Formats: sequence, C-alpha cells, structure tokens
Amino acid sequence: MSNISERVHQIAERRPQAIALSSGSGHLTYRELDAAASHLAGYLAQHGVEEGAVVPLLLERSFDQIVAALAVMRAGAAYLPMDPTWPNERIRAILRDSGAEVLLAPGDVAARLETGLRNVCVAHDADAIAKATPYLEADLSEESLAYVIYTSGSTGTPKGVEITRGNLNNLVDWHLEAFAVTEDDRASHIAGLGFDAAVWEVWPYLAAGATVQLPGPMDELIRSSPAHLLRWLHDGHITHCFVPTALAEPLIQTGWPETTLLRYLLTGGDALRRNPLPGLPFAVVNNYGPTECTVVATFGLIDADGPSPPPIGCAIRGATTHVLDENRLPVAPGAIGELYVGGAGVARGYRNLPQQTAASFLDDPFSAQPGARMYRTGDMVAELADGRLAFHGRRDSQDKIRGQRVELDEINAVLSRCAGVLFSCVGTCLDAAGDKYLVAYVLPDESAVPSSRELQEYLSHYLPAAMIPAAFVHLKTMPLNASGKLELAQLPEPCAENELGGGHAAVPREATELEAAVLAIVHGLLGSGAVELDDDFFLSGGHSLLGAQLVTRIRSNYGIALTLRDLFEAPTAALLAAKVEDLILAQISEMSEAEAEASL
Repeated sequence: MSNISERVHQIAERRPQAIALSSGSGHLTYRELDAAASHLAGYLAQHGVEEGAVVPLLLERSFDQIVAALAVMRAGAAYLPMDPTWPNERIRAILRDSGAEVLLAPGDVAARLETGLRNVCVAHDADAIAKATPYLEADLSEESLAYVIYTSGSTGTPKGVEITRGNLNNLVDWHLEAFAVTEDDRASHIAGLGFDAAVWEVWPYLAAGATVQLPGPMDELIRSSPAHLLRWLHDGHITHCFVPTALAEPLIQTGWPETTLLRYLLTGGDALRRNPLPGLPFAVVNNYGPTECTVVATFGLIDADGPSPPPIGCAIRGATTHVLDENRLPVAPGAIGELYVGGAGVARGYRNLPQQTAASFLDDPFSAQPGARMYRTGDMVAELADGRLAFHGRRDSQDKIRGQRVELDEINAVLSRCAGVLFSCVGTCLDAAGDKYLVAYVLPDESAVPSSRELQEYLSHYLPAAMIPAAFVHLKTMPLNASGKLELAQLPEPCAENELGGGHAAVPREATELEAAVLAIVHGLLGSGAVELDDDFFLSGGHSLLGAQLVTRIRSNYGIALTLRDLFEAPTAALLAAKVEDLILAQISEMSEAEAEASL
C-alpha cells in the first residue's frame, strides 16, 4: 500500500502539468507540488527531522500549508496542523506537549510565540530550501505516524490524537472507492486547519490526481455564509465538497442551479437534524467519526423521504461498529447503547496520556485479529432495522431544568423540523434569580421568519412544558469556530434586541380591569413586562413552582378556590382572568343562595 507522498510523486511523473492546487490567486501543478515538497523534506531532514518526529505547522490555509504537510510526511515525520489565529497560550501548550523541536511558521508568528524552537520559515529560507537535496521518503511502516491533531479535552487541556500512516491510508482508499473520485474531479478545502476534516478534504483527492480548490483572500465569507458558499461551489465547478453540519443544513434546504457540477455534498461534525429537499442535483452524505477514528467511521446517503433526523449510516470499509451496554455487551436489536468503533481507523492513542489512552482505546473482543482495539466514543446510538445507526446524543448531553432531566438534543431535533427554521441549537441561561432556563437559537428563513409564539406552539405539540424554551434568539449569522462547529460560547444571552418577535395580534385589545390585574401578577412572577394577555404562561418562562405562586396570590387577592389544574387549563392571562371571574361569580351565587335559604 503506497503512502500519500508516494502517490503524489507517481502522479507528478505521470501527469506533471495536471493542476493539484488551485485558488483565486493561481495554481500549483503536480510537478510543482511534488518538487516543492521534496526540497522542503530534504531541508527538514538536514535539520534532524526523521521518523517519529512531530512538526507543527502554524500556517494559514495556502499552497504552502499543504506543501509543508506533504513535506513533513515525506521526511518520515508527522505533521501537526494548527491555526495561527488560536490564542498564544493554547498554541504554546500544544507545542510543549507535542515535544516538537522544529516549527514551520512565518517569522512574525514564531516571534510572537517565543517558543525557542528551531523555526523554518518557507519565505525566509526559500533559497536554502531550493538548494536542499530532494528527498523521497523511506519505506515506512503502517504504524509510523502521519499526523497529530489536538482536540479539546474535558479537563480544558487539549489532547493530541496520534494517527498512523495505516489509519490515513484506510481513509483515503475507502473514500476514493465510495465517492468514485477521478483525476477530473475538483474538491473544496474550507474546513478549519486544526479540524481533522481538513485532512479528509485534501489527501484523498491528491492521491487520486484530482484538483483541490482553496478559497481566495476575498472568499473567506464562504466559511460562515451558506449563500456565499453555494455560489462559490457552483462557480468553482466543485464536484466533491465537505461542509460542516451548521452550514450544510441551510444548503440542503435550498434550491440549487441545475448547472451545478457538484456530485457529493459530505457533511459531519455535529448531529444532522434535517433531511435534504427532494430533487437536489447531488448526493447528500451524512458522516460520523471522532478524531480518534481518523475522521470518518460511519457514513450514509440521506434523502428527503428518509428517517428524521437522518441516521449516521453504517461503518466505512475497514471499520467496525458495536453498540454496547454499560457492561460492554451488545444491546438488544433497536435498543440504545454506547457506540464503540474498531478496525483500521482506530488511532494509536493520545500523545503523552497513557492513562486516558488506556481508558478510551480498549481491546476489541469482537475481532479475530490479534491486538485489535476499539475506541469508546461516548456517543449513544441505536441500530435501525436496515443496519444504519441512529444518533441519540452524548452520554453527557442531558441537563437539569428545575429538577427535571432534559435532553437538549431532543428539543433541537423537534425545533429543527419547524417551518421557517434553517438552523437551530438549544442551550441554557440563568435568570435573575440564578435559575436555569432553556434558550433556543434560531437562524430563520428571512422570507418567512417564525415568531417565538409560533415556535412554542409547534413544540408544545411534541414536548412537555418543561422542555419548551422560554426564549428564542434570532441569529443573523452562525458563530462558527475554526473547526466549522457552532461556537456555543459566542451565542448571546436573550435580550429585547435579539429575540424573535412574539407574533402577537397586530391590534391588541384593551384589557379589562380583572385581566390587567392578573397580567400584572404574571409580570411580577416572570420578571418581564413583555408577556401579553394571550401568551401562554408556561411558554413564556413559567413553570410549576411559579404557577403555584401565581395561583396562591390570586387565591389570596380574590378569596377563591383556584387550583394549579385551573392554570394548566387556562394558561394565558386572559383565560385565567375568565376562570377567576367564573369562580367569583359562582361564589357570589352560592352566597346568594345561602342568604335566600337563611331568610326562609
């Protein structure tokens, strides 16, 4: 099995003038790519880079970044991709943990970090690199490292995942076969540089002799705007693209020009909740895979008529999946269990973390291969009747709202099906009293923006009151991190300026004296004067504890036997005022009858 750099070299000899890399500013042929990587590999070898070494790349998305990654692998080492825009302390922590001795970065980036590492700056060292003896990698084993990617750790410290050449070769070979990649194809490269999807965007296509298209300096908006991305993919004649879930959901819910050359839109990174529109001119493929399993572990075509939310598919070639209970025994057919992944994509482990490696990378009792291991993903799935896996969130994706356990993913799955919602996510915020409440963040179809009341009413058909968000924030754009995933920390807290409209009547009627009095009590309990007469108490942030307080205050004010059940049956101020009026009238009637009987 040939390694990536060997495949690129073979293509360069067979088709030297074929375009390997392209962008708005120019292109690089396979001959130029191969030569540049060979000279840089030779230069790195002169500086002691050899098998087992890790070489960090602090380079922006560019031809130089891909040349550098190829050169590091050609020198026999493993490349470590990082984004230069990351905070300095995070970069320094990763550099320390990696054990790197040589760094590839622009001079100004290296200077600001003050790492003490020997820095190779392609621009400054261009003459020396050009004079270096071209280097073609030695015959390395499948167990030799190809790259290391650091992921966020639960402790707040990044963990380095070590991926071998065998892991990477399995990914590439499966991809070429599954998506029928040819020399005539064009693939996009837009994923975050520290995100393992960038690995997937580049190496399979270069291994096939295809062209990898990079965004130009004026194209960066495509990484956060679905409309701009669609136009760029169409105008660039892209045939294969990977799009992070947050951007993919709006893209598969809109019409595309029939002239598009796109054949496959691949997505992954987060749970996909929407099926594509019928009649799209390309295949939509949902993919799942932890970094620890070399980008992709399962995949599957999805269509408009398929299950909703879409399943994550079946294991890719070379991988195995097991749905196990807490004792690591197979669950019953269709039952929910934790997903374990085995096979050729399972990484070597975490760099410098033997205990965490031992806890997550386990012996695979289901494999006949000696020494086989499986990775414990922490994700909950169920196997459908057709063998595909349905995703059911993380083991730790639950939250508690007023003492009740709430599955945020479940709320989001229902919300994403509501008309006018292109993308959504659900989180929690704290109110003035320090109590947690649910907040939905919605990127709406601007031609038909749903109101918060419409969304609440839709959710109320499928979810109990405790699972219905009290606030709906109108997102104009999606705050994505460098990996293309939703940056939850950047989501704003609800306020009058960002909440979706309430959808109240255009001409509100004047409240009666009793309605106004009841509404004032509601405002006092909810801490908001935005609730109107016909707004549902429970859909406006109220809950059973506040409901009990509301009932108690009204009983005290009017001396009536109002119950919490009455509030559930009449949850708006208008309905509740009518109920109060009925009880008052009934009490007066009873008093009159008693007085009449007493006079006889």
